[in-house]
Amino acid sequence: MTRAILTSLTLAAAVSAWAGAPALNMNSPANSTNQTERATLGGGCFWCIEAVFDRLDGVKSVTSGYAGGQKDNPTYKDVCTGATGHAEVTQIEFDPKIISFAQLLDVFWAAHDPTTLNRQGGDEGTQYRSVIFYHDDAQRAAAEKSKAEAQKQFDRPIVTQIEPLTKFFKAEGYHQDYFANNPNQPYCQAVIRPKLEKLQKKLQKH
Repeated sequence: MTRAILTSLTLAAAVSAWAGAPALNMNSPANSTNQTERATLGGGCFWCIEAVFDRLDGVKSVTSGYAGGQKDNPTYKDVCTGATGHAEVTQIEFDPKIISFAQLLDVFWAAHDPTTLNRQGGDEGTQYRSVIFYHDDAQRAAAEKSKAEAQKQFDRPIVTQIEPLTKFFKAEGYHQDYFANNPNQPYCQAVIRPKLEKLQKKLQKH
């Protein structure tokens, strides 16, 4: 199966569940495994990123949190000041037999604008920076390769940082599954839902 087809299927999985259809299977269930891996990605508000990756077939869990800063056990209020150095991120537990780290990154590039520095839409500050926190050397190499390939899709330079993950701090409980639990909240209606619809339009172009 070609990478282009895999990318299309990955994006389809990202939006199909939100649209009310079951997520697409990219591999037979017989190929799945109990062994999972983790990816930690930041691309603006973690409510948005969580809503996208939570819909991917092969993703076991998505946890919103903070990473990349100096303060231990930061609160949301701390991070919002921009003084902690932390970014809002999601830590994704996935089955690599069903969805690869490279495919997660394909969705990552499509789910936000990686060419805007410390900003996504109306959310501005270093806590909203675009960043890939790699867990090992293999992820670092895959991230660098994926970034170079993704650059071909953008007119402006990608500013996404690629850094080693040191510590991940889980965000407060009310941030978890935010879109699923608050679909009618104004931010969800004005920002997250259009983001999912935008992904769906990108899929239709494949």
